[in-house]
Amino acid sequence: MPWSPRAILLRDLVLGVLGTAAFLLDLGADLWAACQYVLSGRYLCAVLVLALLGLASVALQLFSWVWLRADPVGLHGPQPPGRCLALLHLLQLGYLYRCVQGLQQGLLVWQQEAPSEFDLAYADFLSLDISMLRLFETFLETTPQLTLVLAIVLQSGRAESYQWVGICTSFAGISWALLDYHRALRTCLPSKPLLGLGSSVIYFLWNLLLLWPRVLAVALFSALFPRYVALHFLGLWLVLLLWVWLQGTDFMPDPGSEWLYRVTVATILYFSWFNVAEGRTRGRATIHLAFLLSDSVLLVATGMTHSTWLPSGVPLQMWLPVGGVCFLLGLVLRLVYYRWLHPSCRWEPDRVDGARSLLSLEGCQLPQNRRAAQLADTFFPKVKDAAASSVKGE
Repeated sequence: MPWSPRAILLRDLVLGVLGTAAFLLDLGADLWAACQYVLSGRYLCAVLVLALLGLASVALQLFSWVWLRADPVGLHGPQPPGRCLALLHLLQLGYLYRCVQGLQQGLLVWQQEAPSEFDLAYADFLSLDISMLRLFETFLETTPQLTLVLAIVLQSGRAESYQWVGICTSFAGISWALLDYHRALRTCLPSKPLLGLGSSVIYFLWNLLLLWPRVLAVALFSALFPRYVALHFLGLWLVLLLWVWLQGTDFMPDPGSEWLYRVTVATILYFSWFNVAEGRTRGRATIHLAFLLSDSVLLVATGMTHSTWLPSGVPLQMWLPVGGVCFLLGLVLRLVYYRWLHPSCRWEPDRVDGARSLLSLEGCQLPQNRRAAQLADTFFPKVKDAAASSVKGE
């Protein structure tokens, strides 16, 4: 049965509440883990947890602040003065402010019997920014945190309760962010096809199954060679940053902040695929997958030659085959998704990209999130004829 408009609005509002709650839960789990590391005398682990948390938070606030400054004047209506917004971001509360703002707009739209096109478009605008920020935070903080926790578990041979909480919340946060980001980008499509339940499950699974072996390989190398993992990350990160730069990204409003975006994308590519350029992505995605697979195999092979350094309670003989099976299954599901479930769209030349790029009856242009529309333009393939623009698999 198709969803009614009010049911869709309620679903989006509930997802927004759950996403904000997941962010706060993950933040609390990180702070709890840092406190436990301090109490147990593992000060370096506590410093690493807090450093990853701090760096990711600073990057998130910078993205949020730059985007707010680049938005059209008067778009967001009544809001705190510029100095108050700057102070909120300085206090690392800019992302939470955006979440509260998005929830308020979503509640306003849901309460209306017949919400206006502007209110709907503005709700889309806010949710798209929140989804992008959540994805960036996921790969700048949650995924490295997960790798660090797994490396500590491998070194110690056992997992404490707070570590299990961190692992579970990290996997939930990563999966949630990937699915929410993909769902949000679909609102930028001309036909705006909803992501069905089957498509959501497959998209969720293939991302999770491909990410887990990569995280396990890096964690194993980190557990055995903690002094060299930083060099490994830096070397690959510089190569990936060069690749992103050569693709000529033009996402941020100014050249200086564009490098913040490129640095973030290079970090995402260290763990997972992220498309930043227009055109056919099959070749680039294949090269990236082969690159990560080769690197992961080398990391595991190096780790296995020194596996005797790990405690005897670490079941590598079980974890590594499970990781290999997860990778193969994730690859199959990825091929299934892109073959039958990934939509192709017809982007008209004279169309202004945006979440809801129509004109209101009064002639005022509706809010258009060009940032998300640009990413959707690179993420979803184009077709040459109208007949082929129907959504596949929906």
